[in-house]
Amino acid sequence: MYNYRNYINFVVFVIIVMLSFNININPFKPDGETVFSQLEVVKSEEEPLYKEIKEKSTSFNEEPKDAYIDSVWKKTPGRNGRQVDVDASYNRMKKDGKFNEELLVYKQVSPKVSLDDLEAAPIYRGHPEKQMVSFLINVSWGTEHIPEILNILKEHKVKATFFLEGKWAKEHVDYVKMILEQGHTIGNHAYNHPDMARLNRNEIVNQIEDTNDIIHAITGESPKWFAPPSGSFSNDVVVVADELKMNTILWTVDTVDWKNPTVNVMINRVMGKIHPGATILMHPTPSIVNGLSSLITEIKAKDYKIGTIDKLLSETR
Repeated sequence: MYNYRNYINFVVFVIIVMLSFNININPFKPDGETVFSQLEVVKSEEEPLYKEIKEKSTSFNEEPKDAYIDSVWKKTPGRNGRQVDVDASYNRMKKDGKFNEELLVYKQVSPKVSLDDLEAAPIYRGHPEKQMVSFLINVSWGTEHIPEILNILKEHKVKATFFLEGKWAKEHVDYVKMILEQGHTIGNHAYNHPDMARLNRNEIVNQIEDTNDIIHAITGESPKWFAPPSGSFSNDVVVVADELKMNTILWTVDTVDWKNPTVNVMINRVMGKIHPGATILMHPTPSIVNGLSSLITEIKAKDYKIGTIDKLLSETR
């Protein structure tokens, strides 16, 4: 009887051990990947398709590009490289059993130098190989056009960057909140639209900080981007903005909407100068209200994405 009980206890112990160390489960994989599936990947490395993907992947890989300061366009963001994920690509192709470039899966590889690593300098554009553009909407007047512009952007599922004058923001809190709630980026456009190039250092600090304080009080967020009124700036302006953890933003394409051009003239002006990484300057004017929808349609027809300044200047491909 005693031996029988020992035998039963031993069998129970063995069962518990086997359950605890289930060979099909890898406890170190949070997604519950099985040892069997891992062995499958190892086995797949010997298959012709896997080898083909691995051999051809080098021709599709691209090295990341560091941020740099251009002699003309100044501070320029870097761009992520890309590397073929051989295992993921194999899993997408193995059903058909043949190589298909369209089914390749990529990993993005970050550059070693980012915008934050560069010295203070203005920014005019995104990376020249990034198929994206950005709308920069400077606001210190034209309040009556804001709601309609927001509706057009919403209809086309486009996000823009609104650079707000501090004085204007203080007087139009509801519009500031509306801009934020619709997912647009808010930047700083100085307090009362001065010629920043003519200001001394203390005046520059006050113009930027006072506006930041107003925007933060309304939105709970502090702007990271500063657009000098009329594009007028000095080296002190750029340095002060940098010290305040902000970048100075200018533009490469101007709608010249303040001259009240016809829709066709405005669109032709923009489309004739548009390029990868373009920053497109506009204001809340009748020309923008009348032509923005058509402009968005034409830009998208050229296979450009339209994103906020944050996305344009990011290293993401």
